[in-house]
Amino acid sequence: MTKPGTISVTKPVSEELPREKFDELEKFIDSMETTKGVLIEILHKAQDIFGYLPRDVQLYIARKLGIPGAEVFGVVSFYSYFTTKPRGKHTISVCMGTACFVRGADKIIEKLKEKLGIESNEITEDGLFTLKDVRCIGACGLAPVVMVGDKVYGRVKEEELDEIINTYKNQEVTL
Repeated sequence: MTKPGTISVTKPVSEELPREKFDELEKFIDSMETTKGVLIEILHKAQDIFGYLPRDVQLYIARKLGIPGAEVFGVVSFYSYFTTKPRGKHTISVCMGTACFVRGADKIIEKLKEKLGIESNEITEDGLFTLKDVRCIGACGLAPVVMVGDKVYGRVKEEELDEIINTYKNQEVTL
């Protein structure tokens, strides 16, 4: 049974998502001058609203645009920016490109796994962090590179990881 204030998009219900978020997404889609060629833009907005793109949201978008659900899923699964799983509040991305790998990115990510108690693409128990290994951030001259959200940390050393993590933990305490 759907809780008040939530919307069920598919049957059987796999999860319940807040109706207000669907209303916000619908308003955004309806504001588009055309629905041709705007799927990626809509997916970005949906991920901003929901934090991720669960199956129900993908199907909702497909129905609103009048396209097959498989087309939406194809785009979501092709681009690494999109995620079908919830993420932590802060995403820590470790560049594993050639320059970063040669300069110790493998050791950096292993140390982060140990410190956070998670593997790549997992969320910490407190919901604060998701850890990702990415192919290239495009800051090779700063290798090894770690990004937290949009902030780039260059020439990262293992002993700096606690300070980086604590920066974001401390933000939560002061909010």
